[in-house]
Amino acid sequence: MTFKRNLFFVCLFTLIFSGESSLAQNRFRVMFYNVENLFDCKHDTLKNDYEFQPQALRAWHYGRYKKKLINISKVITAVGEWTPPALVGLCEVENDSVLTALVRFSPLKAQGYRYVMTDSPDERGIDVALLYQRGSFKLVEQHSIRIAFPNNPKKTTRDILHVAGEVVTGDTLDVFVCHFSSRTGGEIESEPYRLIAAKRLKLYTDSLFKVRNHPNILIMGDFNDYPSNRSISEVLDAKTPSGTIQREKLYNLLANREKDRSFGTYKYQGEWCILDQIIVSGSLLTGDGKLSTSEKLAGICNSPFLLEKDEKYSGYKPFRTYYGMKYQGGFSDHLPVYLDLILSE
Repeated sequence: MTFKRNLFFVCLFTLIFSGESSLAQNRFRVMFYNVENLFDCKHDTLKNDYEFQPQALRAWHYGRYKKKLINISKVITAVGEWTPPALVGLCEVENDSVLTALVRFSPLKAQGYRYVMTDSPDERGIDVALLYQRGSFKLVEQHSIRIAFPNNPKKTTRDILHVAGEVVTGDTLDVFVCHFSSRTGGEIESEPYRLIAAKRLKLYTDSLFKVRNHPNILIMGDFNDYPSNRSISEVLDAKTPSGTIQREKLYNLLANREKDRSFGTYKYQGEWCILDQIIVSGSLLTGDGKLSTSEKLAGICNSPFLLEKDEKYSGYKPFRTYYGMKYQGGFSDHLPVYLDLILSE
């Protein structure tokens, strides 16, 4: 009797974990994370990174830098759950040095990530990057999309990173990682810069709809705008998924969350908002290809360790690295977003 009972539990255990393994193999998770100022402790020539030096007011030293790398590794691992995310979009990373440290000398090294990144003219020297798992995503091409402002030639911002890769189904996935201009100076005053960036991005996605037989487009980033703002809803024309899905249109998978101000990816003056978003082509939503997804497979990671009590406005807020100039040792002022793509035979 004991033998039969033990055999039953062995079989049950095997079935459960083989099922989880199958789920992990069929799931292709992507995530995006604004890591809030991942700077090293050295000065980059011609970049305004002085506040992140050991002798500066923030007292940004190697110990704090190392903890930041460990924290980011923890977040990426947590978002991955059963298996590391296949793709990780990042913004506010300073240079190649911090990414090398992240993928080779932090706890993330066990995951075997490779990366590509931009080399933008941003004044502060921050860039966007994409980490990828070579076994899940075969890099085909990459390039940076420079954003220029004709009415203000001296202004600089982050490039948009475009990466094309082949997934295990043989499909090509075009990935864009974005970090649009901030709202510094006011939302209305700064809006033209985000409109220009959205227009530039739209030119590229429109061209892909023309040249790809089955365009699989994934856009993720910190847009410094809400899904309903003009840069996203009008210029980029990213629609809310509803009704008939058109293959050659863009859809914002987090747009429906904007109405719920009780939670989001960023908290400003006590109110949550959706600045970090994931946008896909309709071809990924129709379900007629080997690579597909849906609105319900997109989400915001709100693990308790990423949050702290909001003493001023009540509720919770992101547990960030600095609060003003006060070091807290947290993670970021943004929460990560993620999406599962389903791979079918």
